Amino acid sequence: MDTSTFVPDDFQVPPALSTERFRLEPLRRRHNVADHRAWTASIDHIKSTPGFAGRDWPDQPVSLQENAAYLAEHEADFSARVGFTYTVLDPVTSEVIGCVYIYPPRQAGYDVDVSSWVVAERAELDAPLHDVVRQWLAEDWPFTAPEYADRPSPAGSSSPT
Repeated sequence: MDTSTFVPDDFQVPPALSTERFRLEPLRRRHNVADHRAWTASIDHIKSTPGFAGRDWPDQPVSLQENAAYLAEHEADFSARVGFTYTVLDPVTSEVIGCVYIYPPRQAGYDVDVSSWVVAERAELDAPLHDVVRQWLAEDWPFTAPEYADRPSPAGSSSPT
């Protein structure tokens, strides 16, 4: 896919998303320490999250410097409008509790590839995050056929916001 046409030139990329359970904002290098701590403590949990099977990441922890380089790549992608990575923050503490990736499709039949994860100790937020992001994509993004692995709904779950 020609990534220069990933989103229309006149599309206003959403700067954030806030709910009662989490806040999404663009992932930046300033999130490095908290992001590194979050995903390295949850590698096995992330690998078991729908949508991460068969992906190269997360494999093993990397140094803070290597992580900062990856975050710089995500930040550059966001600026170039070829991919959009949002950090998921606790709305009260601003602790990094996950990530959402919105990138060009990896497979035919889709117009975007979306994946998300939350830290193991906040696993109960995985399905609500998925539901809110799916709604956000439908309402605020120019995509009609997202590839975004479904989540099992926990019994007795409440509203995703």
